[in-house]
Amino acid sequence: MLDICLLGTGGMMPLPYRWLTSLMARYNGKSILIDCGEGTQIAMKEKGWSPKPIDIICFTHFHADHISGLPGMLLTMGNAERTEPLLLIGPKGLTKVVAALRVIAPELPFPVECMELTEAEQTLSFDGFKIEAFKVNHNVICYGYNIVVERAGKFDVDKAQAHGIDRRYWNRLQKGETIETEQGTWTPDMVLGTSRKGIKLTYCTDTRPTESIVRNAKEADLFICEGMYGEPEKKQKAKEYKHMTFYEAAQMAKEAQVKELWLTHYSPSLVRAEDYMHEVRKIFPNAIAGKDGKSVDLLYEEE
Repeated sequence: MLDICLLGTGGMMPLPYRWLTSLMARYNGKSILIDCGEGTQIAMKEKGWSPKPIDIICFTHFHADHISGLPGMLLTMGNAERTEPLLLIGPKGLTKVVAALRVIAPELPFPVECMELTEAEQTLSFDGFKIEAFKVNHNVICYGYNIVVERAGKFDVDKAQAHGIDRRYWNRLQKGETIETEQGTWTPDMVLGTSRKGIKLTYCTDTRPTESIVRNAKEADLFICEGMYGEPEKKQKAKEYKHMTFYEAAQMAKEAQVKELWLTHYSPSLVRAEDYMHEVRKIFPNAIAGKDGKSVDLLYEEE
Protein backbone atom coordinates (compact mmCIF):
# COMPACT_ATOMS: atom_id res chain seq x y z
CA MET A 1 0.00 0.00 0.00
CA LEU A 2 1.21 3.50 -0.91
CA ASP A 3 -0.35 6.17 1.29
CA ILE A 4 -0.69 9.51 -0.58
CA CYS A 5 -1.62 13.04 0.54
CA LEU A 6 -1.71 16.10 -1.69
CA LEU A 7 -0.79 18.59 1.01
CA GLY A 8 -1.36 21.72 -1.06
CA THR A 9 -2.66 22.68 -4.50
CA GLY A 10 -1.53 26.28 -5.03
CA GLY A 11 1.05 27.78 -7.33
CA MET A 12 3.21 30.89 -6.92
CA MET A 13 2.00 31.96 -3.45
CA PRO A 14 0.12 30.44 -0.50
CA LEU A 15 -3.42 31.67 0.04
CA PRO A 16 -5.66 31.62 3.14
CA TYR A 17 -7.59 28.70 1.63
CA ARG A 18 -4.86 27.01 -0.42
CA TRP A 19 -1.31 25.93 0.51
CA LEU A 20 1.44 25.58 -2.06
CA THR A 21 1.59 22.36 -4.05
CA SER A 22 3.42 19.50 -2.37
CA LEU A 23 2.91 15.78 -1.97
CA MET A 24 3.70 13.34 0.82
CA ALA A 25 3.84 9.58 0.30
CA ARG A 26 4.29 6.84 2.90
CA TYR A 27 5.28 3.25 2.19
CA ASN A 28 6.36 0.52 4.57
CA GLY A 29 7.61 2.92 7.23
CA LYS A 30 9.30 5.27 4.75
CA SER A 31 8.09 8.83 4.09
CA ILE A 32 8.75 10.82 0.92
CA LEU A 33 7.98 14.52 0.38
CA ILE A 34 7.91 16.09 -3.08
CA ASP A 35 8.46 19.86 -2.97
CA CYS A 36 8.48 22.04 0.11
CA GLY A 37 7.22 25.57 -0.46
CA GLU A 38 6.27 28.19 2.09
CA GLY A 39 3.77 26.77 4.59
CA THR A 40 4.21 23.10 3.68
CA GLN A 41 4.76 22.09 7.28
CA ILE A 42 1.50 23.82 8.26
CA ALA A 43 -0.34 21.81 5.60
CA MET A 44 1.29 18.69 6.99
CA LYS A 45 0.20 19.63 10.51
CA GLU A 46 -3.38 20.13 9.32
CA LYS A 47 -3.29 16.65 7.84
CA GLY A 48 -2.04 15.24 11.15
CA TRP A 49 1.19 13.87 9.68
CA SER A 50 4.62 14.51 11.19
CA PRO A 51 7.71 15.78 9.37
CA LYS A 52 10.02 13.90 11.74
CA PRO A 53 10.02 10.55 9.87
CA ILE A 54 10.54 12.02 6.38
CA ASP A 55 13.37 10.05 4.76
CA ILE A 56 13.53 11.73 1.34
CA ILE A 57 12.58 15.13 -0.04
CA CYS A 58 12.45 15.45 -3.84
CA PHE A 59 12.44 18.87 -5.50
CA THR A 60 10.98 19.41 -8.94
CA HIS A 61 12.89 22.69 -9.40
CA PHE A 62 14.21 25.68 -7.49
CA HIS A 63 11.47 28.29 -7.78
CA ALA A 64 10.60 29.62 -4.33
CA ASP A 65 7.08 28.18 -4.23
CA HIS A 66 8.63 24.70 -4.39
CA ILE A 67 11.61 24.96 -2.02
CA SER A 68 11.45 28.05 0.23
CA GLY A 69 9.80 26.09 3.06
CA LEU A 70 12.85 23.85 3.48
CA PRO A 71 14.68 25.77 6.27
CA GLY A 72 11.63 25.75 8.54
CA MET A 73 10.98 22.09 7.77
CA LEU A 74 14.57 21.18 8.69
CA LEU A 75 14.38 23.13 11.95
CA THR A 76 11.10 21.45 12.88
CA MET A 77 12.66 18.05 12.23
CA GLY A 78 15.59 19.03 14.42
CA ASN A 79 13.34 20.25 17.23
CA ALA A 80 11.67 16.82 17.15
CA GLU A 81 15.07 15.32 18.05
CA ARG A 82 15.50 13.56 14.76
CA THR A 83 18.94 11.99 14.27
CA GLU A 84 18.47 9.86 11.12
CA PRO A 85 20.00 11.13 7.84
CA LEU A 86 17.77 13.04 5.41
CA LEU A 87 18.23 12.61 1.65
CA LEU A 88 17.43 15.53 -0.65
CA ILE A 89 17.02 14.86 -4.39
CA GLY A 90 16.79 17.52 -7.07
CA PRO A 91 18.22 19.08 -10.24
CA LYS A 92 21.84 20.06 -10.70
CA GLY A 93 22.70 22.89 -8.33
CA LEU A 94 20.78 21.39 -5.40
CA THR A 95 23.80 21.39 -3.07
CA LYS A 96 24.42 25.10 -3.65
CA VAL A 97 20.74 26.05 -3.22
CA VAL A 98 20.39 24.02 -0.01
CA ALA A 99 23.58 25.54 1.40
CA ALA A 100 22.17 29.03 0.80
CA LEU A 101 18.86 28.20 2.45
CA ARG A 102 20.64 26.63 5.41
CA VAL A 103 22.29 29.91 6.35
CA ILE A 104 19.27 30.29 8.66
CA ALA A 105 19.27 26.60 9.65
CA PRO A 106 22.98 25.83 10.04
CA GLU A 107 22.97 23.46 13.00
CA LEU A 108 20.89 20.31 12.82
CA PRO A 109 21.11 17.10 14.89
CA PHE A 110 20.97 14.97 11.73
CA PRO A 111 23.02 14.80 8.52
CA VAL A 112 21.56 16.19 5.28
CA GLU A 113 22.71 14.53 2.07
CA CYS A 114 22.14 15.99 -1.42
CA MET A 115 21.77 13.91 -4.57
CA GLU A 116 21.82 15.93 -7.78
CA LEU A 117 20.07 14.65 -10.89
CA THR A 118 22.34 14.86 -13.92
CA GLU A 119 20.54 12.82 -16.57
CA ALA A 120 17.33 13.42 -18.50
CA GLU A 121 15.94 10.32 -16.81
CA GLN A 122 17.27 8.63 -13.67
CA THR A 123 16.10 5.75 -11.49
CA LEU A 124 16.97 5.61 -7.80
CA SER A 125 16.32 2.35 -5.97
CA PHE A 126 15.43 2.09 -2.30
CA ASP A 127 14.15 -0.64 0.00
CA GLY A 128 11.02 -1.95 -1.71
CA PHE A 129 10.40 1.02 -4.01
CA LYS A 130 12.11 3.22 -6.56
CA ILE A 131 11.96 6.87 -7.55
CA GLU A 132 12.12 7.65 -11.26
CA ALA A 133 13.01 11.23 -12.19
CA PHE A 134 12.40 12.62 -15.67
CA LYS A 135 13.01 16.07 -17.14
CA VAL A 136 10.03 18.19 -18.14
CA ASN A 137 9.77 21.54 -19.96
CA HIS A 138 9.77 24.62 -17.72
CA ASN A 139 11.77 27.86 -17.91
CA VAL A 140 14.34 26.38 -15.49
CA ILE A 141 15.56 22.80 -15.13
CA CYS A 142 12.60 20.87 -13.79
CA TYR A 143 11.83 17.20 -13.12
CA GLY A 144 8.75 15.07 -12.71
CA TYR A 145 8.81 12.00 -10.47
CA ASN A 146 7.41 8.49 -10.35
CA ILE A 147 7.18 6.57 -7.10
CA VAL A 148 7.03 2.90 -8.04
CA VAL A 149 6.37 0.06 -5.60
CA GLU A 150 7.43 -3.16 -7.25
CA ARG A 151 5.71 -6.47 -6.56
CA ALA A 152 7.45 -9.81 -6.78
CA GLY A 153 5.89 -12.83 -8.44
CA LYS A 154 4.10 -15.56 -6.53
CA PHE A 155 6.03 -18.45 -5.00
CA ASP A 156 6.40 -21.24 -7.57
CA VAL A 157 6.73 -24.65 -5.92
CA ASP A 158 7.52 -26.43 -9.19
CA LYS A 159 10.28 -23.95 -9.95
CA ALA A 160 11.83 -24.34 -6.50
CA GLN A 161 11.74 -28.12 -6.77
CA ALA A 162 13.17 -28.07 -10.28
CA HIS A 163 16.21 -26.20 -8.91
CA GLY A 164 16.54 -28.75 -6.11
CA ILE A 165 16.28 -26.09 -3.40
CA ASP A 166 15.89 -27.37 0.16
CA ARG A 167 12.45 -26.57 1.61
CA ARG A 168 13.97 -24.88 4.67
CA TYR A 169 15.19 -22.04 2.41
CA TRP A 170 11.90 -21.42 0.60
CA ASN A 171 10.45 -18.85 2.98
CA ARG A 172 13.65 -16.79 3.12
CA LEU A 173 13.98 -16.79 -0.67
CA GLN A 174 10.34 -15.78 -1.07
CA LYS A 175 11.06 -12.75 1.14
CA GLY A 176 13.87 -11.66 -1.18
CA GLU A 177 16.92 -13.06 0.59
CA THR A 178 19.87 -14.54 -1.33
CA ILE A 179 21.29 -17.65 0.34
CA GLU A 180 24.77 -19.11 0.05
CA THR A 181 25.05 -22.87 0.68
CA GLU A 182 27.56 -25.64 0.01
CA GLN A 183 25.38 -26.65 -2.93
CA GLY A 184 25.54 -23.18 -4.47
CA THR A 185 23.88 -19.78 -4.37
CA TRP A 186 20.09 -19.58 -4.24
CA THR A 187 18.38 -16.37 -5.39
CA PRO A 188 14.73 -15.26 -5.13
CA ASP A 189 14.15 -15.48 -8.90
CA MET A 190 14.76 -19.24 -8.63
CA VAL A 191 11.54 -19.70 -6.62
CA LEU A 192 9.33 -16.84 -7.81
CA GLY A 193 7.10 -16.50 -10.85
CA THR A 194 6.82 -13.49 -13.15
CA SER A 195 6.72 -10.11 -11.40
CA ARG A 196 3.21 -8.84 -10.74
CA LYS A 197 1.85 -5.34 -11.31
CA GLY A 198 2.92 -3.04 -8.51
CA ILE A 199 1.84 0.53 -7.68
CA LYS A 200 2.80 3.63 -9.62
CA LEU A 201 2.32 7.30 -8.79
CA THR A 202 3.34 10.03 -11.26
CA TYR A 203 3.78 13.64 -10.12
CA CYS A 204 4.70 16.67 -12.21
CA THR A 205 4.22 20.42 -12.00
CA ASP A 206 5.47 23.55 -13.78
CA THR A 207 5.78 22.29 -17.33
CA ARG A 208 4.37 22.31 -20.81
CA PRO A 209 2.99 18.97 -22.07
CA THR A 210 5.84 16.68 -23.13
CA GLU A 211 6.30 13.23 -24.60
CA SER A 212 8.47 12.35 -21.60
CA ILE A 213 5.57 12.93 -19.21
CA VAL A 214 3.17 10.77 -21.23
CA ARG A 215 5.76 8.00 -21.50
CA ASN A 216 6.74 8.05 -17.83
CA ALA A 217 3.14 8.31 -16.62
CA LYS A 218 2.10 5.32 -18.73
CA GLU A 219 -0.61 3.33 -16.92
CA ALA A 220 0.03 5.07 -13.59
CA ASP A 221 -2.45 4.30 -10.82
CA LEU A 222 -2.52 8.02 -10.01
CA PHE A 223 -1.28 10.95 -12.12
CA ILE A 224 -0.96 14.22 -10.18
CA CYS A 225 -0.35 16.99 -12.69
CA GLU A 226 -0.32 20.73 -12.74
CA GLY A 227 -3.31 22.59 -14.09
CA MET A 228 -2.27 26.20 -13.70
CA TYR A 229 -5.23 27.57 -15.63
CA GLY A 230 -8.81 26.38 -15.95
CA GLU A 231 -9.85 29.19 -18.26
CA PRO A 232 -9.48 28.05 -21.91
CA GLU A 233 -8.54 31.58 -23.01
CA LYS A 234 -5.38 31.41 -20.89
CA LYS A 235 -3.72 28.74 -23.03
CA GLN A 236 -1.39 31.32 -24.60
CA LYS A 237 -0.37 32.52 -21.15
CA ALA A 238 0.35 28.91 -20.18
CA LYS A 239 2.61 28.58 -23.22
CA GLU A 240 4.40 31.84 -22.44
CA TYR A 241 5.22 30.91 -18.85
CA LYS A 242 5.62 27.18 -19.55
CA HIS A 243 2.70 25.93 -17.54
CA MET A 244 -0.36 23.88 -18.45
CA THR A 245 -4.10 24.23 -18.70
CA PHE A 246 -6.53 21.74 -17.20
CA TYR A 247 -7.31 20.47 -20.69
CA GLU A 248 -3.70 19.82 -21.65
CA ALA A 249 -3.19 17.82 -18.44
CA ALA A 250 -6.34 15.82 -19.21
CA GLN A 251 -5.12 15.07 -22.72
CA MET A 252 -1.83 13.72 -21.35
CA ALA A 253 -3.73 11.57 -18.84
CA LYS A 254 -5.77 10.17 -21.71
CA GLU A 255 -2.69 9.43 -23.84
CA ALA A 256 -0.84 7.85 -20.90
CA GLN A 257 -3.88 5.68 -20.06
CA VAL A 258 -3.63 6.45 -16.35
CA LYS A 259 -6.31 5.31 -13.94
CA GLU A 260 -6.96 8.67 -12.29
CA LEU A 261 -5.87 12.31 -12.69
CA TRP A 262 -5.64 14.87 -9.88
CA LEU A 263 -5.08 18.47 -10.95
CA THR A 264 -2.97 20.77 -8.80
CA HIS A 265 -0.74 23.91 -8.81
CA TYR A 266 -3.56 26.33 -9.49
CA SER A 267 -2.98 29.99 -10.34
CA PRO A 268 -3.78 32.35 -7.44
CA SER A 269 -6.40 33.91 -9.73
CA LEU A 270 -8.27 30.60 -10.00
CA VAL A 271 -10.95 30.52 -7.31
CA ARG A 272 -13.12 27.48 -8.12
CA ALA A 273 -11.34 24.73 -10.02
CA GLU A 274 -14.48 22.60 -10.08
CA ASP A 275 -16.21 25.14 -12.36
CA TYR A 276 -14.10 23.88 -15.28
CA MET A 277 -14.17 20.15 -14.62
CA HIS A 278 -17.21 19.35 -16.77
CA GLU A 279 -15.22 20.17 -19.92
CA VAL A 280 -12.10 18.49 -18.55
CA ARG A 281 -13.98 15.23 -18.00
CA LYS A 282 -15.06 15.22 -21.64
CA ILE A 283 -11.36 14.62 -22.39
CA PHE A 284 -10.56 12.35 -19.44
CA PRO A 285 -13.58 11.18 -17.41
CA ASN A 286 -11.65 10.17 -14.29
CA ALA A 287 -10.23 13.65 -13.66
CA ILE A 288 -10.49 15.25 -10.23
CA ALA A 289 -9.83 18.83 -9.15
CA GLY A 290 -7.30 18.32 -6.37
CA LYS A 291 -7.91 19.90 -2.98
CA ASP A 292 -5.57 20.53 -0.06
CA GLY A 293 -5.30 17.42 2.10
CA LYS A 294 -6.85 15.08 -0.48
CA SER A 295 -5.64 11.57 0.32
CA VAL A 296 -5.80 8.04 -1.01
CA ASP A 297 -4.35 4.61 -0.25
CA LEU A 298 -3.07 3.08 -3.48
CA LEU A 299 -3.43 -0.70 -3.26
CA TYR A 300 -2.20 -3.66 -5.28
CA GLU A 301 -4.65 -4.93 -7.84
CA GLU A 302 -6.63 -7.94 -6.66
CA GLU A 303 -5.86 -11.16 -8.46
